[in-house]
Amino acid sequence: MLRHAAFTNIWLAAALVVPQLLLVFIFFYWPTGEALYWAFTLEQPFGGSNQWVGWLNFATVFKDPKYWNSVQVSIIFAAATTAIIISVSLSLALLVDRRLPGHQIYSFAYFIPYAMAAPAAGLAFRFIFSPNAGFVAAINNWFPNIWNPATDGFDAMVLVVLCQAWKSIGYNFVFFLAALQSIPRPLTEASAMDGAGAMRRMWDIQVPLVMPTLFFLLIINLTDSFVDSFGIIDITTHGGPARATDLMVYKIYFDGFKAQDYSLAAAESIVLMLLVIVLTFIQFRFVERRVHYA
Repeated sequence: MLRHAAFTNIWLAAALVVPQLLLVFIFFYWPTGEALYWAFTLEQPFGGSNQWVGWLNFATVFKDPKYWNSVQVSIIFAAATTAIIISVSLSLALLVDRRLPGHQIYSFAYFIPYAMAAPAAGLAFRFIFSPNAGFVAAINNWFPNIWNPATDGFDAMVLVVLCQAWKSIGYNFVFFLAALQSIPRPLTEASAMDGAGAMRRMWDIQVPLVMPTLFFLLIINLTDSFVDSFGIIDITTHGGPARATDLMVYKIYFDGFKAQDYSLAAAESIVLMLLVIVLTFIQFRFVERRVHYA
């Protein structure tokens, strides 16, 4: 009969668990509860008593065409950044996994951008892709007005998508590389001996075996694109031009801290949270069916 270890010191267990529970409560459940309360009441900009208004804030949100524009922009931003991040990071991981000369240096260099704060990355891209200085300015001299994120909405979206993707590739690269290195070497070596080329081995062996990691990163990147893009947007475009990069998370900030409509911003944050939950459910419900776990 197997004997299971038992932990009898309840006070020590509580001392280790309670601080973490307090952090979760203070920084997640409490703000979420406050947002729910504000979403159904009318919060005064400078404090005071709240007035219960029911679903009025949500009705105002759904009737606002500017909000639906931010939803559309956010979906485009999330889809574009996720596609670039997944494809580029997987490609880099496949190349490094072949252990070419200098692969350790490449591994370190690819991860560095992830260590940079989002506002710093946004500021760097704002200067690098400035239409009035540097390499891009030279291109504009040859082809006038071919690039100007300050006035062209498409250029602005390309700028923030590239910045978000560049910053997140390193994180995904580490996971893909770890997944590729966990594949038994005899499996790929046997396929090579049978005459399978590098591309054949990639599509038939390596990519199918890293599908669980790819599914995990798909969820992480989509969620991150919706909720962790504020710093880049605020530094690079401020949601412009003409709301071309006015993502949902930035509109929440603008309505709450600029327009001081806290109740409307709270309702928008609840809608964003529900949207992320629905997208995650859809991925687990339909996309995970195509994932095979070894």
